[in-house]
Amino acid sequence: MCRWLAYSGSPMLLDAVLYQPEHSLINQSLHAKMGVETTNGDGFGIGWYSEDGGGTPAVFRDIGPAWSNTNLRELASHIRSTLFFAHVRASTGSAIQQTNCHPFRHGRWLWMHNGAITDFARLQRDLCMAVDPALFPCIQGSTDSEVMFYLAVTFGLDQDVPGAVARMAGLVERLGKEHGVADPLQMTVAVSDGEQVWAFRYSSQGRSRSLFYSSRAETVRQLYPELPFLKEVSDATRLVVSEPLGDLPGVWNELPEASYVVVPPAGPEDYLPFIPELP
Repeated sequence: MCRWLAYSGSPMLLDAVLYQPEHSLINQSLHAKMGVETTNGDGFGIGWYSEDGGGTPAVFRDIGPAWSNTNLRELASHIRSTLFFAHVRASTGSAIQQTNCHPFRHGRWLWMHNGAITDFARLQRDLCMAVDPALFPCIQGSTDSEVMFYLAVTFGLDQDVPGAVARMAGLVERLGKEHGVADPLQMTVAVSDGEQVWAFRYSSQGRSRSLFYSSRAETVRQLYPELPFLKEVSDATRLVVSEPLGDLPGVWNELPEASYVVVPPAGPEDYLPFIPELP
């Protein structure tokens, strides 16, 4: 499987999040604690929006391991962003090639995924046939993750993010049942339009891959007033991660099964239920 993180908040150098924490994503690429695999060395990617927000995001992806990539280290120490994604990959069978590395981009949207569609080869044709014909040429790689993305775009990502992802998941569940595939979907997904981040945790089996979100910044300040970097970030600053970046009590919260979180939150709830729908 894979490990990923999504950051939203005050402008931040990518280096401060990707490299500096005790259990950073770069550390996880070699020494993951909660993933199916310890090592995630089958490529990596970062996607970021400009510091003033919005617009088309930039993407940098490579097929080598993140822990030894000097270009990534160089970029991370110079790129500052208010919203960025980072992903380290462990292939579940698809080819190790740049077009299969996350995050995926379409217009203003970024998408990344940890998990798999079980027996994807059996479902692939029917899933691809459900993608809007106008979007189909945009699919560049061979992963289930990218097909999931373009299904969500097909099902109305621009208008209703949770609904579009729910309809994508519902289609996978329905086709899995029709093809006799048990427990067809395993996913933690992050998607962003440059303004907000939506992160989903769901699996057909009810045993989803790990996913955590950070507590509200004001809560963390009260717990750890001595930490200097907390004085520099806004109250809206949050992270969603496959694994906590450190072990400070009260900072990280596990996202429950079959739920999703929005950053910045649209209301008082920290998370909301996620239920697949038939498209």
